[in-house]
Amino acid sequence: SIHYKAEPAEQRLVEPLDAMTLIYQRRSGITHMVAEPVPEMLDAMGDDIVDAAALVARLAAQFDLGDAADAEEVIAARLEELAELGLVERVSADA
Repeated sequence: SIHYKAEPAEQRLVEPLDAMTLIYQRRSGITHMVAEPVPEMLDAMGDDIVDAAALVARLAAQFDLGDAADAEEVIAARLEELAELGLVERVSADA
């Protein structure tokens, strides 16, 4: 499975705005507008290297995610989107 690492929290400025959240990336100078579950995913990742299954397990401890297989598919898709935005990085599992 693909593993991911979030950009360090100190590199992000997070500002909730109604149903959306603004995330300013200090490194790139770009502000991203995201919705749930992105801020929760980044918080749950912390500084760890995780795959979608591990992240689902962490999120399930806090939120009702419904069917685990469906949740893993959704979280995996969100992780890929976050990697494209540069908010998370794809890494090898043994990093």
